[in-house]
Amino acid sequence: LQTRIHSSLITTNLPKYNHNLTFCAHLGQKPSPEDELEERYLLDSIQWPGPPPRFATPSLRQSSDPVHSVFTILPNKERREWHIGDQLEALVQIRDFQGRPKRYGGDFLLARLHSPELEAAVAGTVVDHRNGIYSALFPLLWVGPAQVEITLVHSSEAVAVLKHLREHRPDRVFFKSLFRLGFLSETTVCNMCLPSDQHLLCNYTDLYTGEPWYCYKPKMLSCDTRINHAKGGYLKHLLTNNEALLFQSGVNIKVQIHALGKDRINVLPPEGKWFEYLITSVPGEQPVISISVVFLLSHVTCCFHLFPEIKEINLHSPKNVGPFMAVDTTHNILLKYRCHGPPIRFSTVIASELRYISNELNGLSGGPNTVVVLSIWAHFSTFPVEVYIRRLRHIRRALLRLLDRAPGTLVVIRSANLQALDQEVSLYNSDWYSLQLDTVLKAMFRGLNVLMVDAWEMSSAHHLPHALHPPQAIVENMIDMLLSYVCPEKKRSQK
Repeated sequence: LQTRIHSSLITTNLPKYNHNLTFCAHLGQKPSPEDELEERYLLDSIQWPGPPPRFATPSLRQSSDPVHSVFTILPNKERREWHIGDQLEALVQIRDFQGRPKRYGGDFLLARLHSPELEAAVAGTVVDHRNGIYSALFPLLWVGPAQVEITLVHSSEAVAVLKHLREHRPDRVFFKSLFRLGFLSETTVCNMCLPSDQHLLCNYTDLYTGEPWYCYKPKMLSCDTRINHAKGGYLKHLLTNNEALLFQSGVNIKVQIHALGKDRINVLPPEGKWFEYLITSVPGEQPVISISVVFLLSHVTCCFHLFPEIKEINLHSPKNVGPFMAVDTTHNILLKYRCHGPPIRFSTVIASELRYISNELNGLSGGPNTVVVLSIWAHFSTFPVEVYIRRLRHIRRALLRLLDRAPGTLVVIRSANLQALDQEVSLYNSDWYSLQLDTVLKAMFRGLNVLMVDAWEMSSAHHLPHALHPPQAIVENMIDMLLSYVCPEKKRSQK
């Protein structure tokens, strides 16, 4: 992944995309009736409200304006003060650029409760009432000051544009491969979806998973002379002039909404035994754990440290791609990393090094001394969600086989995280795309014997700016949580 999207040289021979003439309609193996039912459930669970049909042509004046919008902290219904264990609610009223209240939902909002004095924060839950009004709900988890922060990431009109792009322009990020034989070399366009009426295709569908991938066949070389896989670039001019107005940095992309009245409260000490209950409940061992509160300066003490004895083995692999390997012979630790298979958006990957996660899992012996950490989301943001569901389904099946043959294997999944957005980045890697994929990810692995590092809530709650590659402090929090799973207190006491 790159830190931001750069303009790329767009070649003149890119395929003319026709949704009815691609492989998108029948990608991969035919799903079973159970898989189709699950897919329908998952797609229903991420349905997003949007503007009424009469707003098919978006207008900036009628779209959501964070400057005219406001939020209000609602009084506590039971008493005048707030205590640890209570729930704080803020009501958000979205208005358009003319100052008129919106009458429909679909805006993408982020909510955060934080205390700069205590360096603590928690991500809130946003409820869309589908009438221009939203509720932001926060658990109160510390004593002292707490400040509400509401951010408009995208207007509902902008989300409608993003949704259309995802469903109808999965080609907006394109790929390429180099083919070479002796002194002859050719480069052709590749993707998961390619029009089949323009050129002959090379079919690189994975034999085990059925995951599809295609390249246009070179004019002079055969399909088996493929050397590498690379990101080709990003298509431009995807928006109309009116649509472009919906994606303006500092105007309607990630702009804070101001409070009508106070934006701070003071949280008092707990009443009764709630605090004791919280402390004994947080470390629970449910499968898919999500810790929403972030104490920014805290560190998890763990028996596993980043040992100075660990040495990287130079595999002469590309910096952003891998594979990588490190070994610590003193503590008998072997660390291996490999990027997932296409659609991988790194610069260049040797074709022989492309791997699918499920196939790699099938090759693991597993056991109580094996830890598997997975992260897969950002590179799927430009494709229909069905593509991501299918990929996760293969991974889930491979994980179940691994856990069946080696029940002691520890599996940790890292969720998506927020990132910096401008107009260009929004069209390919918007946080809205990431949120949709993250919701699917957590749903598909819920109930399995796997653990979750919730990077979404960590990056949402933290005061540092959002970044595709999170700042060091957030990465350290992720590693701390990962290591607390690898060697919890009971294991440390045994050793």
